[in-house]
Parts: sequence; structure tokens; C-alpha cells
Amino acid sequence: MGMAGESQFHVLAVDDSIIDRKWIEKLLKTSSFQVTVVDSVSKALEFLGLQEAEQRNHHQETKVNLIITDYSMPGMTGYDLLKKIKGSTSLKGIPVVIMSSENIPSRINRCLEEGAEDFFLKPVQLSDVKRLRPHLLGWRTLVEI
Repeated sequence: MGMAGESQFHVLAVDDSIIDRKWIEKLLKTSSFQVTVVDSVSKALEFLGLQEAEQRNHHQETKVNLIITDYSMPGMTGYDLLKKIKGSTSLKGIPVVIMSSENIPSRINRCLEEGAEDFFLKPVQLSDVKRLRPHLLGWRTLVEI
């Protein structure tokens, strides 16, 4: 598949650190993804239409193919976001990847057991971003069936 086909993939990146947000956005755009970045789980939930009942159909207008989120953030964590996504009937099929600067095996395992597609250690590298493609392709196949 060429770059033109991959550019249709829309990734929602969630990180409270402006430096990490800018970095992941740059990596994703370099890999020809459409990117939306937000600085908190609550803004991610709002963007996805999970904040309020009247916004439930919002995610259909702004289709997201993958969510990549930092684990440690003030308020709600990336793990909280993962649980909300996997608990939503309309969004549970969207792949979620967790990022963290802390290599804590129990945390990594817990995220993977709750349905995270992958767990990246920060700083995220271009080679990590390339590992996203199979998750996106698998997601698209599920949606097209």
C-alpha cells in the first residue's frame, strides 16, 4: 500500500506534555498519518463524543482509526481512557496504544490485558510508529466486513 492510502488513517494522540505531543505529532505526520493532538483524557473523550450524551455521534464525523495515549497524566490516565474506549459499544474496536517513560512490567501487562494493542516506551521512535500500521490495517478490515 502506498503513502496515499495510508494518509487516510486518522490518529488521536493524547499527552499532557507539549514536548511529547509535538514529537509524536511530528513522527505520525512524517509517516503520513492525519493527526489530532489533545492534552488530556477529558479532551480526548470530548473529541470522541464520550463526554456528554448529546455528543455521542460526534466520533462518526471525525473518524479516528487509532488512539495513542500517554499513561501518566493528571486527572485521568491513559489506562482510564483505554477502559472507557473498550467499554464503549461504538468505539471499542478502535485500537489503543499506550506510551510511557516508565518501564513498569505490571503496568504494561495490565494495559495489554485491558485491550491495548501495544505499549511504547518513551521517547517514541519512528520504528515504533511503523509498528502501528498492522493495527490500522486490521482495524480497517474489521470495519469493512
